[in-house]
Amino acid sequence: MEANKKTIFSAVQPSGKITLGNYLGALRNWALLQDEYHALYCVADQHAITVRQDPASLRRQTLELFAQLIACGIDPERSTLFIQSHVSQHAELAWALNCYTMFGELSRMTQFKDKSAAHADNINAGLFTYPVLMAADILLYQTDLVPVGEDQRQHVELARDIAQRFNGVYGDVFAIPEAYIPKLGARVMSLSEPDKKMSKSSSNENSYVLVMDKPEVILRKFKRAVTDSEGGIYRSPEKPGVTNLIDIYAAVTGKTPEAVEQEFSGQGYGAFKPAVGEAVVEALRPIREETERLLTDKGQLEALYRQGAEKAAAAAARTLRKVHKKVGFVPR
Repeated sequence: MEANKKTIFSAVQPSGKITLGNYLGALRNWALLQDEYHALYCVADQHAITVRQDPASLRRQTLELFAQLIACGIDPERSTLFIQSHVSQHAELAWALNCYTMFGELSRMTQFKDKSAAHADNINAGLFTYPVLMAADILLYQTDLVPVGEDQRQHVELARDIAQRFNGVYGDVFAIPEAYIPKLGARVMSLSEPDKKMSKSSSNENSYVLVMDKPEVILRKFKRAVTDSEGGIYRSPEKPGVTNLIDIYAAVTGKTPEAVEQEFSGQGYGAFKPAVGEAVVEALRPIREETERLLTDKGQLEALYRQGAEKAAAAAARTLRKVHKKVGFVPR
């Protein structure tokens, strides 16, 4: 690890489904960040169980996501890529930090309110305290920067508050992390409701494209994408559907939106929508094929996630030993 590099940490829950929006908005940037930073990326399976999961599905989706992250460009040699439950220090530090987190702070977390409303029959303690586990995820690695969307900024703020409170009592134990909003990264909207972000939680499967969708499925979804009756391929607030398609085409081809408008000037949606679909198919093809290859080579996949867990645990153990010493636990 190069001493002058800052540490960046990010985690994603194993839903098993990465959308085109997830890839263009975040994961593609993770790959770009791993040379500039000391990067740690985590499949957050412990966070997933705040909501009831089918065990076999959770195992399958965890491995699928791990493979997809590698296929998206996360290099296990240049980054530390691991499965959260394989590094026991996450849960251990979370307990210690629970004792330095105020009940009122957790009560104010907006995602707890949202998830409680969505899962009224299962408002468990983990749903209430998972922001502390998230703080432990971040603070274990002396993280400087956490790439997040605006909806997660509150969790980074809580991690900062907990770290500052602990440091205030015991001295300089934790680095104080900052939210990192990447400058790059396309904001990809729904294909059926272009005023909303693309989301796999939509009931309309034609509204989102998955990284693992087959080419014929991707083409069908783009052919059905909502545009407008006016015609003309250019960006405008009055044309959210067309603007979204231009931005997607630009993001997967590396062209500027202006160049895309010029390329399709005078053409109709009948030519434009399939062209966007084809460009997306070609951009995602190597990711889908590499994911499928990794999932058929269980030995390689297991070796990679064990290697990642060992690297993560070595770094996490240093922080946890320091915390245990500070709070007064007898050394092991």
